[in-house]
Amino acid sequence: MNADRTTALKWGVEQRLEFIEFRLFWEGGVNRADIIDMFAVSVPQASKDLTLYQERAPKNAIYDKSAKRYVAGPKFSPKFLKPDPDSYLSRLRSLAEEISGPVESWIAKPPMVDIALTPRREVDLGVLRAVLDAVRENKSLEVHYQSMSKARPDPIWRRITPHAFGFDGFRWHVRAFCHLNERFKDFLLPRILGVREMGLPESTGDRDVLWQDFFELQIAPHPDLAASQQAVVAKDYGMVDGRVVLNVRYAMLFYVLKRLGLLGDAAQQDPRTQHIVAVNAPEVETALRRLEFEIDEGNSTPAGAA
Repeated sequence: MNADRTTALKWGVEQRLEFIEFRLFWEGGVNRADIIDMFAVSVPQASKDLTLYQERAPKNAIYDKSAKRYVAGPKFSPKFLKPDPDSYLSRLRSLAEEISGPVESWIAKPPMVDIALTPRREVDLGVLRAVLDAVRENKSLEVHYQSMSKARPDPIWRRITPHAFGFDGFRWHVRAFCHLNERFKDFLLPRILGVREMGLPESTGDRDVLWQDFFELQIAPHPDLAASQQAVVAKDYGMVDGRVVLNVRYAMLFYVLKRLGLLGDAAQQDPRTQHIVAVNAPEVETALRRLEFEIDEGNSTPAGAA
């Protein structure tokens, strides 16, 4: 966003100008009714917004008499919006998954879209609020937790001091100090069956070394791909000189490697399905040893997971 053009604007006006630009850029045009429907403003206010936009961003919006709306001009240059493919696709995904509606997404005419859905993990509202309270107030919390450990087949009450949240692409967990095991662990939110009694913290997030420390994961195209295929994979991942570095918290490394298919030797897998490999594989193995991996009922899981 161009700060020198918008600093004098009130937040509501600035948001409406950004909306006008969003519709011009992503949907080709906007009219007065769009602004009225989206922000519930009066007709004169919507007209004023369009006039102000034209003053602040000359040549961006041209009135099309036949369509009765403003369309993006040939010399369109964003002034209030930083167009970003990830941001638009995130809005589209939220719309498709019914997490947000047209008002929140700003997308009036979405293209046909479908999502490779995964079952939603049910998180209890009261549990989430209690955990958030504990994080915000730096308190510990008793949780009734169902572990998948063979040693604890039944849910038990245990006290944790939560300090952060993690998402592996499929499910949410809270990163917390476990008073029972006296170590930092990951607790899946859907497996917290109840909460009670906040108390004093046992440890703080700044002492969670695996959360605070980062590992540089270097990835590159699978060496068995053809040159043109490697080039498109490099483009897909935003690689420079055939590689990209991901700065990953040690506490999240297992989840990142699992999602990218890099837990094993990716170079030995079929390049048609596994398009990338870890360049620094020996360092990855050392990092995994630091996480003290264990085998839990046939599945590789970080020892820090509850």
